[in-house]
Amino acid sequence: MTVCISYNDTVNKRLQQKLKTLPRTPGVYFHKSASGEIIYVGKAAVLKNRVRQYFQDSRGRDNKTMALVAEIADTDWIETESEVDALFLESEMVKRYMPRYNVLLRDDKSQMYVRIDMKSEWPTVSFTRNPADDGAEYIGPFYNGFALKKALRYLRRVFPYLTRQRRPGQSKLDEDLGLSPRLSDGSAAYKTNLRKLISYIKGNRKAIAAELERDMKTAAGLHDFERAADLRNKLSAMRELQRRVCFGDKEFLDISKDKALADLAKLLGLKDIPARIEGYDISHMSGRQVVASMVVFTNGVSDRAEYRKFKVSEKNDDTGNIYQTIFRRLSERNLKSWGRPDLLLIDGGKGQLAAAIKARDERGITVPIISIAKREEELLVHKIGSQVDTAFIKHIQSQPRADIVIHEDGDIYVVNLHPSQRNAGSHSKNLRASMEQTRNERSTADENTLATTDIVKLFQRIRDESHRFAVSYHTALKRQQQTKNQLEEIPGIGPKTRQKLIRKFGSVTGVSRASLQELSIVIGEQKSKTVAAFLRDVLKT
Repeated sequence: MTVCISYNDTVNKRLQQKLKTLPRTPGVYFHKSASGEIIYVGKAAVLKNRVRQYFQDSRGRDNKTMALVAEIADTDWIETESEVDALFLESEMVKRYMPRYNVLLRDDKSQMYVRIDMKSEWPTVSFTRNPADDGAEYIGPFYNGFALKKALRYLRRVFPYLTRQRRPGQSKLDEDLGLSPRLSDGSAAYKTNLRKLISYIKGNRKAIAAELERDMKTAAGLHDFERAADLRNKLSAMRELQRRVCFGDKEFLDISKDKALADLAKLLGLKDIPARIEGYDISHMSGRQVVASMVVFTNGVSDRAEYRKFKVSEKNDDTGNIYQTIFRRLSERNLKSWGRPDLLLIDGGKGQLAAAIKARDERGITVPIISIAKREEELLVHKIGSQVDTAFIKHIQSQPRADIVIHEDGDIYVVNLHPSQRNAGSHSKNLRASMEQTRNERSTADENTLATTDIVKLFQRIRDESHRFAVSYHTALKRQQQTKNQLEEIPGIGPKTRQKLIRKFGSVTGVSRASLQELSIVIGEQKSKTVAAFLRDVLKT
């Protein structure tokens, strides 16, 4: 990977050597100026990938980011055990160093704080972007509001807290689920619990985990097994939070997209990380109304504004329809309008993959294409036609390992990234490796180690989304057919009136069962008589 830095030769060489030592772990990085001033603090799911991005192709950057990059003379970092640690550490470091580019590069409105008013009898935990001088404790700032909220939701299982003041007669569901405190324990016990939450956020995580473990063993020694089990669950939830990824897509929470994309590039021998991945699927309704879907994931995140549908031949032929879709997608016009993909993922087997490759080759375009088989959720890679470097795949094949199984099927490499998992199932979003496996994948520093679970989940997400988007077309058609009913045949009843009736009564059957008085309230007396008379005659026939 080439690093391009616009500094003097001494700094250039020193920094380039330093960037080569970046770890593939979560952490916080510090960009420094020539004077040693910390000018920007950021967090990363994978330090190696995130930090290097600053020194790669600058196309698409705004002026503020370009100004930051031009001023970077040195970079340091702190590795963390998890992304949640990086999230909280970033906040502490920004508050400590007040880097000027953290202000310049972000709108002040993007800063989020956790608000806890410890002076009230039953403090609530809330989020705000406008801290006030009201005596409450404000923890922050945090620049990734979604990650913060996600982390606090998990921490609520460990340190139950109120999100709003309890009212008489209010549901106790949160309390029963262990997400809010038992009011019977009293306010003092609750505040002690909140202080532990604050301490955890501020960095005292290891000590709190050790305290929980110590209390659990003490309770077990006293034969208070109910309390021991409760503390065990809290400790487990805390460890699960450490394993979870917070810097993610709202629709896809439990994988590290940075890690998945980097390891995908390694697996396929791609020169660059695939920033734009397009997924394709074919859907039909009883062999008719055939439609192809194209979904786009940019940097591992679904980009719905870029989604497209293709009306294709009415012939129920998946391979032919995939060929037609890819051929149209890779037209000069569409490449110019929609941009060039870095990787195409086809939902299907060998036939669909071959059809997509044929369409691409006829267009004379260079773009990697692979497919994902439904049943076993295996990746299919054509030895030549996929336009990928298969050296790493061959290496894995020659040295069998537990997390990846590869076999050949003619000109196809069949890559199974979850050999230990059974019943993965078609269109399943819930393929999960064991906690131990995932932990080992992410902690091992071996260059040949891949986060296979993350790659599979990324592809599952893309495949499932392409299927959902294709099916949504037929869902809309069915909805139209459902609303295209006897009401449209009634003289003098227009679309707005029909819409009011369906919205109020739910269906034609509901309209027919409504009394004349109920109809009159919605559409008036005269139209009600017309509708009731028509439906009465229709039902008689």
